[in-house]
Order: sequence, then C-alpha cells, then structure tokens
Amino acid sequence: MMKHLFLLQRVYYGFGIVIVLFILSFVFPVLYQITWGVVGVGLILLFVDIVAVFWGKNKFTAQRYLPEKLSNGDENKVELQLRNDYPFRVSCEIIDEIPFQFQEREFSIHEHLQAKQEKKLHYTLTPKKRGEYHFGSLNIYISSPLQLIAKRYVFSQGQALPCYPSFIQMRKYDLIAFAKNKYAFGLKKLRKIGNTTEFEQIKEYVSGDDIRTINWKATAKQNALMVNQFLDENTETVYSIIDKGRLMQMPFDGMTLLDYAINSSLAISNVVLKKNDRIGLLSFSKKVENTVAASNKRTHLQQIITSLYNLQTNFSESDFGYLYSTVKQTITHRSLLLLYTNFESLSSLKRQLPYLRALAKSHVLVVIFFENTDLRALTEKQVKNTDDIIDKIIAEKFNFEKRLIVSELTKYGIQSILTTPQNLSIETINMYLKIKAKGF
Repeated sequence: MMKHLFLLQRVYYGFGIVIVLFILSFVFPVLYQITWGVVGVGLILLFVDIVAVFWGKNKFTAQRYLPEKLSNGDENKVELQLRNDYPFRVSCEIIDEIPFQFQEREFSIHEHLQAKQEKKLHYTLTPKKRGEYHFGSLNIYISSPLQLIAKRYVFSQGQALPCYPSFIQMRKYDLIAFAKNKYAFGLKKLRKIGNTTEFEQIKEYVSGDDIRTINWKATAKQNALMVNQFLDENTETVYSIIDKGRLMQMPFDGMTLLDYAINSSLAISNVVLKKNDRIGLLSFSKKVENTVAASNKRTHLQQIITSLYNLQTNFSESDFGYLYSTVKQTITHRSLLLLYTNFESLSSLKRQLPYLRALAKSHVLVVIFFENTDLRALTEKQVKNTDDIIDKIIAEKFNFEKRLIVSELTKYGIQSILTTPQNLSIETINMYLKIKAKGF
C-alpha cells in the first residue's frame, strides 16, 4: 500500500500552515490550542481520504490501445480507455511512459471522471526515426475530491512497436492519385489514350478522337456523340534509387532527408503497383545495397516496406560511378529511374554529371533533390542591418545555385524535381503520371 500512496500539495501546504501557527503561538499563546485542533482535523481528513481511495480492489481500471505499428513522420493515435468504479468523482493524473525517442520528459494528462463513469481519451505521437519504440507502464494517480492523497495504479506494462516508413502517407496518396478531383491536392493525372481493348469510360467526342470508338447506343441516349475510351495496357518499369550518403542526413523538421526520400519511395511504389506497372528499389552510397527486383505482384509492396525499414546510412560519400555500373548490369531494359539525392552546389553536380548522363542514355532519369526552405526564408526576410544583408546575399547565392543545377540537368535532357521535403511525394507522383502519360 505504502509504495502506491502519494501525498498531494494540499498536505504540504497544511504542514507549512501548522508550522507557522506553532511559531506564532510563542508570541500569541492562544494559538497553541487552536493549532493542535487544526492538526487533529487535518489528520482525520487525511485518514478519511486514505480509506476512501484505498478501500476495495480494482476501483479504477485503464487500458492503453496502440496501433500495430507506427508511421514515421505522421501523427499516430494512442487511445486510453478509463473506468471509474468509485462511488465519488475522482481526479486522475495520467503519466504514460512513452518511448525515449520522443524526449517528452513531462508528459502527463489531467482528467476528471464522475462516479461509475467510463471515458475514452487519446493523444498523438509523431516519430521522426524508423526503428523499435518501447512503451513502459501506464501510471494513473487517483485522488478524491479532498485532494490530500493519491493512489497510483499501474497498467499496460512493457509494449514494443516497430516504426515503419510512412504508410499513412502512402494510403493518403493512394486515395488522392485515384480520386476524381486531384487538383485540390496539387496532383495532376495525365493520360495517354490507348488503343487496346481494356475499357475505361464513355466520354463525349472531341476533335481528334478515333471515330472507330464511337458508342452508338450511348450517343442515342445522350443525344450527343459519345466514344469509348480505353486504357493503355503497356506495363512500364519504375525504380526508386535512394542515395543514402552523408548529404542525405541533413535534418529538416526533426527528420532527415533520407527519411523523406524513404517515405516518398513507399508512396510512389504503391501508386505504381496500382497502375499495374513494375516497381523496384535500390539504395547506394559507397556501394549498391537493399536491392529489390522490379515486379508488379500484389505481395511486392511488403518486400519494399521491409527493405525500406532496414535502410540505414554509413555517412560515406556516394559513389555514382558504382551506381552506374550496377544499373547497367542489373536493369537491362528501359525504365523510369527516380533518383533521390541532394546537390548543394553546381560543382558537386558536375562531378557526378557524366554518370547521370550515361544513365539517361539508356533510361528515363529523374533526379529528385531538395530545396533548402531555411535559405528561402532568409531571402524573404526583411533586412534591418548589415548582417541581415550578408545573410540574404549568401542565401540567394545558394538558391540560385539550385536553379542552375536544374538548368544544367535540363541542358542534357535529364528531368529533375527541385522540391521541399513536405511536397516530395506529391511532386514525385505528378512526375510519374506525366511521364507515364507520354510513354517511356
């Protein structure tokens, strides 16, 4: 019992008042008897509160419900279910021992429950790293309306969850990519009209449509010329290539650029599979690793998730030459290569440009790299002194270098995406849909 009994602030305030009264009784003797009376009343109330809170067993129950796995970079909901079986209103302080990765040292929730009341609560956690997260005990401190003591209840001890690349984001873009109104989300779906027999929809005739596809029954019903539209059945191959070198360890909003690239790769992999195209994966730094051969099987996504979950960096310089030789040997037919990397200067690009040009000769290469939003904020900042002017000039120089990189890639027929980490998945899906509409 004693290890679950905790005195609340009112008791310590009462001790302080009693001490002050005893000191004052040396000057005013009449206070001496009054002080002992206060002590007696306080002890009675304390005894009543202890009996009320500790009488009986299992007067308060709670359960913590966790998801099967955490989604990296997203808000994950943790649900608490509470039940008060005391015959009076209780106050509870909930201290959940959440994983150390969140660095929440003062995490607590204060709640009140009426007699015989059940209540559901929830809070959210946003992990920033992949890996395993260990939850400790769920500690709940219960006190009566007297608020003199609290009893500690301990529930849900020792639970561990894996944190995977953002499957919440994957589902979000899965829904958006196939929704009718994609423009509200910044997505565009471009389509090449196919001449195969896989039917998609009936639409109104416009100039340029094949007159052989006119649907005469629909035309009679609509009193307008209607044609059948068909899907292009050509199955393409797409590879996500993730640079896991040291430059991809740059932080943004608590996550590394590598983790943003991993989340985007999972989102685009899901969309590609839903489009019946083949998707593959490989990562590289000094050598090529985490290779997943391209496939369009329904079970293929789980293999990609597993590979992305285990992807880690060794903080080495990335060897684009080794990447080129590996791609040349392993990817023998023309494919769409989505290369997630980062270039901070034009000189760093030029060192790797011969390998990128060689890749672009055999494949459709899209170089995806990141805009530095902190630098962009500096360029938009209102200057107030000489230091601000210098900072703004340097920031504008780096931003101009990024635009030069895009121009240099375009000059050699290499497509590119310069984007913020938040918009990475949307921009990548847009590019895939655009290229698929034109054909590889």
